[in-house]
Amino acid sequence: MAKQAKTAIKTKDQKAAAEAKNWTKVIKAVRSPKTGAYTFKEAIVHKDKIKDFLAQ
Repeated sequence: MAKQAKTAIKTKDQKAAAEAKNWTKVIKAVRSPKTGAYTFKEAIVHKDKIKDFLAQ
């Protein structure tokens, strides 16, 4: 019965699942000019705009 529930979830919203594959979590290391320590900026970006995010 649990397998049926999982299958129902997957087939219920296939369009949204296909759209979700176009997004990526990007983590960028940024160095502080004052202390020299690294901080990390995280963002969920569309796969076409990853280079723009990293170039900032």
